[in-house]
This record gives sequence, C-alpha cells and structure tokens, in this order.
Amino acid sequence: MRRGGFVKVLHDKGIKIKGIELEQSRVNIANDKAPELDIIQADITDLNIIEKLNEKYDLIVMRDAIEHIPDRDKAFNNLYSLLKNDGYLFITFSPRFSGFAGHQQNAKSIFRYIPYVHFLPNFLIRFLGKSLNEKETLINHVIENYKIALSINRFEYFIKKYSFQIIKRDLFLFRPIYKIRFGVTPLKFPNIPALREFFAFGCECLLKKKV
Repeated sequence: MRRGGFVKVLHDKGIKIKGIELEQSRVNIANDKAPELDIIQADITDLNIIEKLNEKYDLIVMRDAIEHIPDRDKAFNNLYSLLKNDGYLFITFSPRFSGFAGHQQNAKSIFRYIPYVHFLPNFLIRFLGKSLNEKETLINHVIENYKIALSINRFEYFIKKYSFQIIKRDLFLFRPIYKIRFGVTPLKFPNIPALREFFAFGCECLLKKKV
C-alpha cells in the first residue's frame, strides 16, 4: 500500500480493509488525504505485528513490496500467521534478474527506459545516472534494489517453506502497470525455468494458506 491509494479504492467499494505502511510519513499523507481510511505504521517483519494488528485476515495484498524486504523469512512467517485458515495472499514483484528489477523506471530521464542497467558495476551505474542528472537517492535505490531483490526460484522456495499453495500465477514480459507508466499493452511470458528469471519483468501470484 502506497500512501493509501489502493486501500481507498477497496474502501470505496465497501470492503473492510486495513493498510500498513513502513514509514510514518506515508501514513500521515494518507491520513491527510483520506482520514476515513484505517492505515497504520507497521513493519511486516516485526515479531510483534501479530499482537499489534490483533486480527486475522481473509486476504492480504502485497504489491511490489516483498522484493524490498531483506528478511523474507520473518515476512512470510508473519503473513502466514496473519491469515485466517484457508486465507489468501496476493503478491506481486519484479524478479531479481529481470530488466527493471532496479526500479530505474522511477527515474526522470531516459535512464528510466534502460533495461538491465542494474547489472552494470556500481561505478558505471553512478556515472550513467549522474550524467543524466538523476538524483543520488534514485541511483542508490537502483543499486540497493538489485542487491536485495527476489528471484522467482527463491520466491517459490518461500512458498513451499511456509505452506502456501499456488492458486494462480502470471508472469509478464510487459506488466499491467506498464500500461499506465509507458502506454504498453500487458503481455504474459511463459513459465519457462531460467528464461523466466530474465524475461519475466513481473510475477503476480495468488496463494492460499494451507493448514
């Protein structure tokens, strides 16, 4: 959930929903824009989050967040514990070795259109980013995002370890969000081991908790 946008859409449809944000500043922005929303500051890897939320959920949605969380064991353990029996987890992410795993699409210059730039040595990423007048924070994020990113194989490891069942999985060469960002029609990619790690720019998966 980012600044309450997704939470507001579901709230306005009459769905009971709670949003959590890691940064209090984002919570403040969401509360200022839509005070009717139930959004709190919390860390999904916090061992006390179960007690803090004090509730179990039918569905948890984690959109483009898991690849930014270094301690995925704690994250998946908490996600499993926060779901009701037979609850669902919908999770999306950019695979580690895919073209935009560095999230360079958030840049302002032509840098945002360069796939696989995060594969370059760090000094070349910095040189290219600075040459294109990108902010130091954006350049650092590209480097850090690749460093801690999540591969599809590793994702499947956590699915098995924490007893989730795959209900539906879609891999995309062009992700649905690209239609908004770049005006590109979504295009799926086949689930081919090895190739999917490099050419599936997005993984979207609906999981079910197994008890």
